[in-house]
Amino acid sequence: MMLLSRAGYITDIIRGRTRPHMFSWFIWGTISIIGFAAQAVEGAGPGSWARGIGAATCFLLAWAGWAVGERDIKRADWITLAVAMSSLPLWALTKTPFWSVLLVCFIDTIGYIPTVRKSWSRPGTEQAVSYLLSCLAAGFSLGAIVEYTPSTWLYPLVLFFTNGSMWAFLLARRRSLGAAAV
Repeated sequence: MMLLSRAGYITDIIRGRTRPHMFSWFIWGTISIIGFAAQAVEGAGPGSWARGIGAATCFLLAWAGWAVGERDIKRADWITLAVAMSSLPLWALTKTPFWSVLLVCFIDTIGYIPTVRKSWSRPGTEQAVSYLLSCLAAGFSLGAIVEYTPSTWLYPLVLFFTNGSMWAFLLARRRSLGAAAV
């Protein structure tokens, strides 16, 4: 599911329809590596694979965002990036998988802010189905976890809800703008 999600997103970038926000994808890539490591250490087994694939592809999409993505970077985007990155030392200080994953969930959720801001006025610059597929990938990874601890299931659960919410937001915003244009 994660590979399918990313393949569609990358295809849409190549076609010029999707314009990723590099800050969101950079934040998600950085955090996904941490989440993947915490899940792997805590015994998530195959349940961590989606996060590993997600981390690698997030950095590819951050690069695509820099190369051909969103160019309208606002002060709020810089603040979001600063807050997310300044939270990383807190993660290093926690020294426990649970607190690490809790911070990862918080920072990952912050990463949506630049993309939501951009998508409010231009929801067509994001591929909604990609978020749905990422939501499903998180749901499937929850079912594939070998050792259920808060450190192994919390991050995929948050990703299930945040990606699902982003998908619903994009669809609702497109309908809203389409109705206003009529």
